[in-house]
Amino acid sequence: MYLLKEEMMTHNKMINIVDTDIDTDSILQISNLNVYAGDHHILKNVNLRIPKNKITVLLGPSGCGKTTLLKCMNRLSDLYKELDVSGHIYIENDDILNTYKNIPSIRQKMGLLSQRPYPLPMSIYKNVAYGLKLKGIRDKNLIDYNIERHLKEVGLWDEVKDRLHNSPHSLSIGQQQRLCLARGLAVKPRIILADEPTSALDPISSKIIENLFKGLKKHYTIVLVTHVLRQAVRLADNVIFMSHGEIIEQGSPEHLFKNPQTDKLKEYMVDGN
Repeated sequence: MYLLKEEMMTHNKMINIVDTDIDTDSILQISNLNVYAGDHHILKNVNLRIPKNKITVLLGPSGCGKTTLLKCMNRLSDLYKELDVSGHIYIENDDILNTYKNIPSIRQKMGLLSQRPYPLPMSIYKNVAYGLKLKGIRDKNLIDYNIERHLKEVGLWDEVKDRLHNSPHSLSIGQQQRLCLARGLAVKPRIILADEPTSALDPISSKIIENLFKGLKKHYTIVLVTHVLRQAVRLADNVIFMSHGEIIEQGSPEHLFKNPQTDKLKEYMVDGN
């Protein structure tokens, strides 16, 4: 069953659809989020919730505001002085847009995986150790244990255990992406933010990353940006479809893709993205 909320905008009609089958135990909730760049309204009154230990997919065409929304979730939007951000983003009842808390400590709650991997200019070992040291771990034995643990967590240990002190640039791009994921997991995040993390990868490496996400959601909440409908179908527990900075529909993939309620989503599905 759907709960429909219709809000008349100046020139169009926005429909927010909440699927009541989705787990309502949310780790992240966004309320009245608006983002401007000068006169350009990038995100328009965004309201949504992200359920714990699920894969939530932000789906929509390029330029619809998905990546901007992701950057707001961990305050990376602060790095763009041209952006004017207002509203509320609650992570476990802590409004991170309106807080005096240390911003790096907020970001440590969220691991970030970008479109392309960006390993640090240091060894494979030190890339993962960097994340551990951010958490205050200094004991070498504990660092060694956790490096092995997190590299195993992303399925990379057996591939790199004999070259931990080599440059990460000796790895394939798919392996580099998994290394960046391991580095992010080392800070013990609650949420993994992934911005089209397979867009630069070959099909085999993409499948590895997708399978990792399916396993990692047992312990982490994952928010994945993609414009690829097939990827959303494969991975999503919860789908948020965006267009022109607005949330158009949201709910389980079974309901959204079998019974789309708006012309925008119907057209997007027909285009075969």
